[in-house]
Amino acid sequence: MDSSALGHAAIFSEKGSARRATATVPASPAAENKRSETIFIVPQSFDRMNAEIFLRKHCAVSARLLTRLKRTENGITRNGELLRSIDKVNAGDVITIKFPDEEISVEPTEGKLDVLFENKNILAVNKPPFMPVHPVHDHIFDTLANIVAYYQIQNDESYTFRAVNRLDRNTSGIVIIAKNRLTASILPNTVKKKYTAICEGELFGSGTIDAPLALKEGHTICREVRADGVRAVTHWKSLAVKGNHTMLELVLETGRTHQIRAHMAHIGHPLAGDDMYGGHLDIFDRQCLHCSQAEFEDLYSGEKIVIDCPAKEFWDKFNKLV
Repeated sequence: MDSSALGHAAIFSEKGSARRATATVPASPAAENKRSETIFIVPQSFDRMNAEIFLRKHCAVSARLLTRLKRTENGITRNGELLRSIDKVNAGDVITIKFPDEEISVEPTEGKLDVLFENKNILAVNKPPFMPVHPVHDHIFDTLANIVAYYQIQNDESYTFRAVNRLDRNTSGIVIIAKNRLTASILPNTVKKKYTAICEGELFGSGTIDAPLALKEGHTICREVRADGVRAVTHWKSLAVKGNHTMLELVLETGRTHQIRAHMAHIGHPLAGDDMYGGHLDIFDRQCLHCSQAEFEDLYSGEKIVIDCPAKEFWDKFNKLV
């Protein structure tokens, strides 16, 4: 891992203070040299295999992407030379997939990112609370996608915003953005995430909530535990108890909408500040939920990457409880 890719930059500009950039941004000449690429080493099991089979089965390249790569200059190379889909690959060959140029998909908004990790395939940032991930009808220019677009301009990059994981507007923590289609298709199924939360009431030890979730009748977003719902499993561990609140670490076995929030409400311990699910706003002004760790394997090297983003805000407030 390139240590220069790690670090905590300044956090986003304060809520409501972001400014729109004035220019629309085509890919610059410099961006051509920074086009997203992924490198694979051909394993022995694919020695003398047809290149298209290797790309489809080992690299998870879809038929549509393969067609686009064939039309892209030096889209697929082997040891620095153009690779045709009809060629055979050899064990140890270095296969480089250079993705087609993409346009920035949203209007850029000036702001600062808290960048946790970055390489050619992904960008991981610490999303602050009260900020949507994607533009919606009442948040057009003040979302994470807008500020990432501005960040791309500053770094001479151009790619479509694809969030590997999504957080609710009032949830903070790690959001991973894939810089190309291949990463976006593979990574969501491999990332292991941990969350930090504060719930109401006292919980000790650890446990698992295995309860199906369904859309609550009469609601467009709120979930509830119901027998006809989809399976949802949440593992929780108590970290500390104070002032009739509990600091928790949570791991999701499944990834359903509002899973943690609905599950904690179901067992009688709604998240502090989560008024949609029965929490109170007298101490905390938003749902106390933060994505604090993401772990996955690098697509090329197989190296384990662990991104940590401690919930300092929660601990500071929690320690002041009486």
